[in-house]
Amino acid sequence: METITITTEYIKLQDLLKLAAVTATGGEAKLLIQEGQVLVNGEVCTQRGKKIRPGDDVEAEGLHYGVRYAD
Repeated sequence: METITITTEYIKLQDLLKLAAVTATGGEAKLLIQEGQVLVNGEVCTQRGKKIRPGDDVEAEGLHYGVRYAD
């Protein structure tokens, strides 16, 4: 699992995908999410603005991503 570090309360799902380099643009992230190819905590998520907080597990393109706060 790759860890994504944030300095805010949460990160939107589409922004996490861009930050993790799963997609290069917001448009690509939107398509991936709308096509049901992204799982959040084991369930398909089609909300690109879904708030991802530390402890959440995101799976996309066969990889898992976790979120944590910066120290």
